[in-house]
Amino acid sequence: MRLGGWVHRRRDLGGIVFLDLRDREGLVQVALGPGWAAADVLARAQTVGPESVLLVEGEVAARPPAMRNADLVTGDIEVHATTLAVVGPAETPAIPVARGKAEELPAEELRLKYRHLDLRRPELQGNLMLRHRLLQRARRALSDLDFLEIETPILTKPTPEGARDYLVPSRVHDGEFYALPQSPQIYKQLLMISGFDRYFQIARCFRDEDLRFDRQPEFSQIDIEASFVGQDDVIAVVETVLAALWEEAGQTVSLPFPRLKWREAMERYGTDKPDLRFDFPITDWTSQVQPLGVPFFQSATNGSRVRGIAVRGGGSLSRKDVDQLAETAKTHGAPGLAWVKRQGEQLSGSVGKHFSAEALGRLGIGDGDVALMTVGPDPVTSPALDKVRQEVIRRLAPAPKIEHAHCWVVDFPLFEPDPETGKPVFAHHPFTAPHPEDVNKLDTDPFACRAQHYDAVYNGNELGSGSIRITDPAVQRTVFRHLGLTPAEIDARFGFLLTALAAGAPPHGGFAVGFDRTTMLLAGAGSLRDVIAFPKTTAARALFEGAPAPARPEDLAALHIKVVP
Repeated sequence: MRLGGWVHRRRDLGGIVFLDLRDREGLVQVALGPGWAAADVLARAQTVGPESVLLVEGEVAARPPAMRNADLVTGDIEVHATTLAVVGPAETPAIPVARGKAEELPAEELRLKYRHLDLRRPELQGNLMLRHRLLQRARRALSDLDFLEIETPILTKPTPEGARDYLVPSRVHDGEFYALPQSPQIYKQLLMISGFDRYFQIARCFRDEDLRFDRQPEFSQIDIEASFVGQDDVIAVVETVLAALWEEAGQTVSLPFPRLKWREAMERYGTDKPDLRFDFPITDWTSQVQPLGVPFFQSATNGSRVRGIAVRGGGSLSRKDVDQLAETAKTHGAPGLAWVKRQGEQLSGSVGKHFSAEALGRLGIGDGDVALMTVGPDPVTSPALDKVRQEVIRRLAPAPKIEHAHCWVVDFPLFEPDPETGKPVFAHHPFTAPHPEDVNKLDTDPFACRAQHYDAVYNGNELGSGSIRITDPAVQRTVFRHLGLTPAEIDARFGFLLTALAAGAPPHGGFAVGFDRTTMLLAGAGSLRDVIAFPKTTAARALFEGAPAPARPEDLAALHIKVVP
């Protein structure tokens, strides 16, 4: 056998040298001993360093039974090498590639700086190989449904997608700029208007926004659009694709996914991406607790409500746990967290003296349970109780009801009030069609309009979003007007779309699956950076390449740009 790979580990047992040789398929043990390897080959093996690239030739031999390694696919055999060539000598690696089960990884900054070494780790190679398989499976699933893969431009025009654009200056058009696409939204609508019926693309998207563990400034999405469809049609296509991806990762999911209306999701879970693997729903307890005269709840007027979570088995939460949960609620905007613990007939907690066992029973609090409550308007209590619920689940670690909890959230609002001005801003993007029953409310009561928008959610993570699009140019102008655009601004920024819509547009809609996030979840990775070959830091820097970097003065001059300190 002839093998090539990197030296993962070397073990010199005084006469016999064992080398673990690694490539993307895994490890194989190479043994060099005096019984089959020449003295010069053995001497070379004794000095080879970690991460050096070798070519070896030899015979496959069975390992002695006591030396077999059940943790390796190749653990029953080894290669008795007769030749060894160092074809890529390596300096001492700046970070280790091989590590034991108990060894911690180097700091992430170091791993990103030496990404070429970090990418040699079997875990990351496995993630990227899974990513490849998922991409091919998505392509196959959509091609089987007669979708066409069509590329759309990277250099385009700025359009509102909810984040800042990355701008690219034009050298040949002084003072003018392209934008990198936040999504192919308008182009895929133009493809529908052009008669292509079913489109998809593994699209690169760019958004200049604050980053988190599950965000990157450049990312990939499985972009889908189809004509002559309604919401149910698009959802069925997306479910087919997602089920195929989960199957590729070795998991089985049942179809169709359950659906929740947006208002129901916000009422019961405080979020539009609920984790349905667990119970602990949020409940409105205003009418039950108001007669009790609890001072903390007296502000439950003028739109404020008392809402809480009945934590079954919450009696195991310590006072320290509850104090930390209260701090979580405050951190996310709530005035605090009132609580009552029931253990037999004994009641305790910050508002325990105001309750009786009978009153707690009306809240669904039994022996060994805890009630966690806060007060305020829904925009305050919903996010706070969502975070409290997540923390309760983390601390109690209950067994999930279901391993893979997919769902759809539908009937989102079309507009939401700007936090500072109160004026309408689009809840998603301005090309989302209002619900047919609500079109007549666009001018009179825009906040009452529901959107034909739908999100796919998995275990508390948003996998992607989609909507049925506006095809009536007049309705599209009305939406733009609500966003504060003048007729001149509408024509300047979106005239090409309005012209196309006026040329005869079929009903159409689509969806975008966040592919990086989906891969992260299926790989069981803790960050998007673990499923992207060359990611950016949370400061949007590429540590390996050293980007962004200052431009040369002559390049700036050619682009008619002057950097002002």
